Amino acid sequence: MNFNPKTPLSRPEFVALMAMLMATIAFSLDAMLPALPRIAAELTPEAANRAQLIVSFFVLGMGVGTIFAGPMSDSFGRKPVIAAGAVTYCAGAAMAWQAQTLEWLLVARLLQGFGAAGPRVVALAIIRDLYSGRAMAQMVSFVIIVFTLVPAIAPTFGAAVMALTGSWRGIFPSFIVFAVTGLAWLAFRQPETLPPAKRRPARLAPVWHATVEVLRHPVVRGTIMVQILAFAMLFANLSSVQMVFDQTFGLADSFHLWFGLIAVIGAGGGFLNARLVMRRGMRWVIEGALAGQVLISALFVGGAALGLLSGDVLFWAFLAWTGSVFATAGLTLGNINALALEPMGHIAGTAASVVSALGSIGAAVLAAPVGLAFDGTPMPVAAGVLLYGALALVLMKRLPHEHPRPI
Repeated sequence: MNFNPKTPLSRPEFVALMAMLMATIAFSLDAMLPALPRIAAELTPEAANRAQLIVSFFVLGMGVGTIFAGPMSDSFGRKPVIAAGAVTYCAGAAMAWQAQTLEWLLVARLLQGFGAAGPRVVALAIIRDLYSGRAMAQMVSFVIIVFTLVPAIAPTFGAAVMALTGSWRGIFPSFIVFAVTGLAWLAFRQPETLPPAKRRPARLAPVWHATVEVLRHPVVRGTIMVQILAFAMLFANLSSVQMVFDQTFGLADSFHLWFGLIAVIGAGGGFLNARLVMRRGMRWVIEGALAGQVLISALFVGGAALGLLSGDVLFWAFLAWTGSVFATAGLTLGNINALALEPMGHIAGTAASVVSALGSIGAAVLAAPVGLAFDGTPMPVAAGVLLYGALALVLMKRLPHEHPRPI
């Protein structure tokens, strides 16, 4: 068995592999959505809204994990760190499989998210090792296009597993199978992209200096703030969407099918970005997408507040609005990452780690209260997305247009 291949992957296989590694996040979040009502009924019947913390705790663990994953990959190489993360992720999934209380389930999800940080952030570092600038943004867009197939099928997969096993617990072994498959593919097919000669010493001081360098750079700081808000829009939506379909529209049983449609609509954002970013650049696409989302969210919130949207009209408007949130993610997140990492190629692992960690932790903090504010209508999540989108647009407009020297 050859764990150190030398032949570079073809572009389609590379995109598919990176997408699978990054899709660990989407699969771990979206496959759980149909299970939230059953988890709430079994583990927290007195406060059903607490079940959505399963999303926030996973994101929080992922954010904490990325603090370590990037610097470790700069010191030990990309593939070993992904492997360590996959093992941790599987341990968290096994723990969640056996959890008997919501508190233990949340701890398990925290550990699972911590492990998922390895495949997520190091995949970005691998892409940055091989590409830069708009080419990197385009490559990330291709990855996100494939990545979006996972949200389209993950809820249906989760619902199918529950139907087959008779319990929401059956979803967690499937997470283990997914992680092991991705790890085997990486081990046997992908060459290591960070040779020993380019690795940084595994000492606290170099990592600290690299982190300070990342945070002192004005463009990187600004993009981190924009990423926090962009992720918060997406995660707030994920936290609430199942409850809206269930309690507002009475469509819990068919939620997984509607969510698949939403994900397909959202995939259009990735396809559009892959075409636009090479022509107009990352900033133009990000600002345009955020401005469009603010307008769409304002129309939805205003229409609902004034009573112009009700019944079937409200349902179809909510479906279109939710699809637009996913499309905005496809148009912004890859570009924001590429913009942040462009001046940080010499410390790509640490830079990817800091950017992703702060983005995820900040988003989890902002998304959780939006989910907990659910009142039986789509208004809290729509208002939250509107607020976060407007703030992200303002910050993006104020971002320096050059890559100035760190201050």
